[in-house]
Amino acid sequence: MLTRRQILTTATAALASPLLPRRLWAGASVTMGSTQIDTLSDGTLTLPGDFILGGMPQQEMQAIVAKYGLPTDQLTPPCNVTLLRDGTNTVLFDVGAGPDFQPSAGKLLDAFDALGLSPDDVTHVLFTHAHPDHIWGLLDEFDEPMFANAAYMIGQAEFDYWMDPDTVNTIGEARTTFAVGAQRRLQAIAEQIEFIADGAEVLPGVAAHLTPGHTPGHMAYEIRSGSESVMVVGDSIGNHHVAFERPDWASGSDQDKDMAAATRVSLLDRLAAEQIALIGYHLPGGGIGRAEKSDTGYRFIET
Repeated sequence: MLTRRQILTTATAALASPLLPRRLWAGASVTMGSTQIDTLSDGTLTLPGDFILGGMPQQEMQAIVAKYGLPTDQLTPPCNVTLLRDGTNTVLFDVGAGPDFQPSAGKLLDAFDALGLSPDDVTHVLFTHAHPDHIWGLLDEFDEPMFANAAYMIGQAEFDYWMDPDTVNTIGEARTTFAVGAQRRLQAIAEQIEFIADGAEVLPGVAAHLTPGHTPGHMAYEIRSGSESVMVVGDSIGNHHVAFERPDWASGSDQDKDMAAATRVSLLDRLAAEQIALIGYHLPGGGIGRAEKSDTGYRFIET
């Protein structure tokens, strides 16, 4: 028997243009042995510049951002959802924004359709954190899990923070909806969630790494195959300009700004020193690249 979610998904796919080109939705790809990793576009966000750039040394910040040809009053970062397929598992790292956050985001099902995938194909969902653009795509329009056959994994600290009834009162007025939305979605899958710890191998070849600061329990995920590896960094490195050039600067988007800066510096040090490829949720070109040391910090090199 078809569920309401399946009926909705089928209807949406039927309305989609059969000529929709894959390039609109598939950002970038990397293959490691038998593992295929793709980044899928969930669209873009529209954010006031201060949400990311607020509190930074303004003159130096403006010089960096201008070098990348970007304004400082408004930013429109891409959203890259990572998809891993190894022949056994079909794994999503985060699920995008869904239809209720911003009209320019929530395009993940279009990406699935372009690739010939169904939400029912997903075996695992691994969350980096529970901000709206990463988790609000979890439920369909009937408040049923969009990825009905998936197992869900999240860090214990991240889950506990968003499920704490005090969070909505302490997170700040501008982010109250973040807390309400995260709690509603996590509650819907609470009985299906597996909690993961720092350093744990959560799936064959996939290890979790606690990268706190952006949110209290933010996780990155290192995918390994033989001598090759790539790190899904989520929002622990949130952009390709100031986050790389001055990772030590506090960013307005981070909930614990000092901790996030320390995490960013440590993570970039490791990625650059060990030449580990990275996938950033809000990085350009599909988000796949490398960190390269520069005179003042780092630079993002798209691959």
